[in-house]
Amino acid sequence: MPPPTLLVADDHPLFRAALIQVLHERFAPLQTLEAASAATLGQALQDHPEVELVLLDLAMPGARGFSALLHVRGEYPQVPVVVISSNDHPRVIRRAQQFGAAGFIPKSAPAEDMGAAIRAVLDGGSWFPPMAAERSEADAALAAKLAQLTPQQFRVLLCLADGLLNKQIAHELGLAENTVKVHVTAILKKLECYSRTQAAVLVKSLETEPEAAP
Repeated sequence: MPPPTLLVADDHPLFRAALIQVLHERFAPLQTLEAASAATLGQALQDHPEVELVLLDLAMPGARGFSALLHVRGEYPQVPVVVISSNDHPRVIRRAQQFGAAGFIPKSAPAEDMGAAIRAVLDGGSWFPPMAAERSEADAALAAKLAQLTPQQFRVLLCLADGLLNKQIAHELGLAENTVKVHVTAILKKLECYSRTQAAVLVKSLETEPEAAP
């Protein structure tokens, strides 16, 4: 059997290097890949179907809160995602779980906990720190709505949230403008939104809360 391939997605090169060192110390042999933005994360997953686990920082260029997590879970449902974040507020942890993460590791966690969490997920389980936040029915409903979107529709939705016009979205994603119009219509219907502004507000709700005080 070939060694497992893990993808570390974080925009801080020093943290990526430290995490990769932990991985190689605890999971030899092992292949690791790196991504520093939402765009390079998507490209790496497209280029490397052998990836067995994504270790994902929520705060990366091109990501809006939980958008990268939702995108990976929607486009690559067979690949588990462990969120690694400096924001370990209970509600952030709970939302990551409801939006499809298989685990959540605070960046402040000791290397032993990181290793245990990653091993649990590689073995088909999950790992989350103790949480005080209650399950949110609103988040569950939002996750269900977003799960109806195709990967391309999700990309169009993020462009909508950035305030881009159809023509600009077409240029950004390499689509025909009429195709964008069809996607926008489908997105609004699936999300039960009456306007582009309402859809943009929905995307804003994916953003994480301010970092918890130390």
